[in-house]
Amino acid sequence: MRSEYDFSNAVRNPYVKKEKRAVTIRLENEVVGYFKAMSGESGIPYQNLINLYLRDCAEHGRKLDLVWNEKAKEPDK
Repeated sequence: MRSEYDFSNAVRNPYVKKEKRAVTIRLENEVVGYFKAMSGESGIPYQNLINLYLRDCAEHGRKLDLVWNEKAKEPDK
């Protein structure tokens, strides 16, 4: 091993912008099963498929159209 190295002609890592961050997320079994099945068909790891899907949503500004129903209050007796 050398005592010194010359990095003056080094090239920046082209993948530095594509770094991923580890997060913990709770998903329903059916959701994980869906992506694992798709993984088996495509050969792409299921975590990557989930990331690709979420990235597509973020890039296209997709938003869920959710309607929250409030529980009807029981009338006082």
